[in-house]
Parts: sequence; structure tokens; C-alpha cells
Amino acid sequence: MEVSDNMSIADKFFKDTCNKILENEDIKYESRAVWPDTGEKAYTIKTFGVINKYNLQDEFPAITLRETNIKLAFDELLWIWQIKSNNIRSLHSKIWDQWADSKGFIGKAYGYQMNQQYLHHKFTHDDIQSQADFFYPSYNIKTVNGVKWVSLDQVDGILWDLKNNPFSRRMVTNIYNHKDLHEMNLYPCAYSMTFNCSKVPNSNKLLLNGILNQRSQDMLVANNWNVCQYALLLMMIAQCCDMIPGELIHVISDCHIYDRHIPLIKELISRSEYDAPHVYLSPYRNDFYSFGTCDLFIEQYKTGAQIKKIPVAV
Repeated sequence: MEVSDNMSIADKFFKDTCNKILENEDIKYESRAVWPDTGEKAYTIKTFGVINKYNLQDEFPAITLRETNIKLAFDELLWIWQIKSNNIRSLHSKIWDQWADSKGFIGKAYGYQMNQQYLHHKFTHDDIQSQADFFYPSYNIKTVNGVKWVSLDQVDGILWDLKNNPFSRRMVTNIYNHKDLHEMNLYPCAYSMTFNCSKVPNSNKLLLNGILNQRSQDMLVANNWNVCQYALLLMMIAQCCDMIPGELIHVISDCHIYDRHIPLIKELISRSEYDAPHVYLSPYRNDFYSFGTCDLFIEQYKTGAQIKKIPVAV
């Protein structure tokens, strides 16, 4: 097989993970999902506990075996993290159509959870200047038992900590909210991000790292989609906070291939790889809420042919 000297690390991880799953091809698992065209139960083959580490200073982690629609992946990320929506009418893709109701809502999932406020820290007069220096749309002051608290949503809580307490070990988002699961049309797959900053030798800038936790991963449909999304999230937040995007660690509990996808995966991982693409954001954006898909630039992205009409189990 022809392999580029600068083969995308995303291609390597994708192939390694798929090969690991295929080692157990004879062991099938019945899933919750069905094939919508026949109503038949969908089965998977799987591996447990995948951990992949991507260094964003080395390359952008897009596979080249086939094209990942990075723009649409970014659009969905903005839908969850920036717009904080749970209505598919705010999206430019059809990914969520099968889980939406007649009005376009997917229940109390994803962006709905990011938009929920909590008491982040006790109010001090320093907060007035912090709010003036940086835009936190959810910023609110609430009094509880005579004590003033600053209320923020999960996204603004992360931005606040990165700007005011970057070495905090408590910078965690979590949208797997058990009390709301019964009102979610689909439980979140990628459900938690943990952020952590480290110092860079001979630099006054900090390195922003993240751990993405995922309970379930459909390798063919969504694996590199999620990797690209959260790499872009780190890039966005780092740029807003005058930091350097560092490492993204992707932790997957149940990493699987659906039965109808097995021949497609086998053909895909037999393909040649190419150099990783050059992906960057507009340097003129420093407000998290000002980014749009027009601020994402993708260059030199050579890939194998796209796989069309992939069946999706629901």
C-alpha cells in the first residue's frame, strides 16, 4: 500500500481501531438500534476502551481515506456549543432529522444542556471588570441565602475559568444529565469535555488541552466527524483566550462497527492515505460567539472517494 511519509495520524488511529474491532468479527452484539428500511435489529462488532491522542500542533486530525465534511461538522459543533440549540432548524445538515419531532426539537439534549445555568462562583467586585473585558452572554447574578453568586452556563463557565483561573482542575462540561434523559430523543454520545492548561517553555502563552469522553462511537458514520469537531473547539477557545491549541485526547467506551458497515469499513481501510490537510480559523476572531463556518479554512485536503448513501441505524 502506498503510504505518505506524512500520513495523517487520524488515518493511522482510524485504521488501527477498525482492525482491532475486526479481530472480533465473529462476536456480534445486539444493539438498541434498528435499520429503518426493514425494521430489523442492527448488530455491531466492537472493542472497548479506545484512547487516541492527537497533537494539534503537529497536524489537524482529519482522515484522508475519505473526506470528512469538516465544514458541516463545525456547523454542528457551533449548534451545540455556541448557539446552544436543540432544534435542527438551526442546522445545515440532515444528521438529526430522524430524532427530531414535528417542530424540529430533539428534546432536552446537546445544546439544551449546554445552555443550562448553574452557580459558578461567589460574586466579587472583580467580576464587574472581568465581565467588561470578555463577553459572557449567560452572565447573571443571583442571590441565594443572602449570598451573591455569578450564574453561568457550561460554555461560559469554561471561558470564565480559562480567562480568570486557567490552572483550575475543575474545567469540565457534561451533557449526560440523568434527570433529563427521559426527555432526550437520543442520549448524547460525546458527552463530556475536560479542559486543562499547561505552560509552554520559553513562551508567555499557555497550551490548551482537552479530553473528549464518548460513551458510544459508530466508527463509519461519526468517528472522524467528532474528532474534527472537538479539535476545532480547542482551536476556537484557544484563540479566544490567547492560548495555543495543544492535545486532544479522545476516550471511547464502546467503539463499534454496525453489521451493514463491515464490508464498507474493510474497503475503506484498504485505501491509500495522504498528507493531513491544513485547517485554520480566521485570525481576526477573538470572541467565541462571533465564529461562523465562514471563518473555517481548509486547504490541501486530498482524500479517497466518498462513500455515498451509508445506511444509518436508528
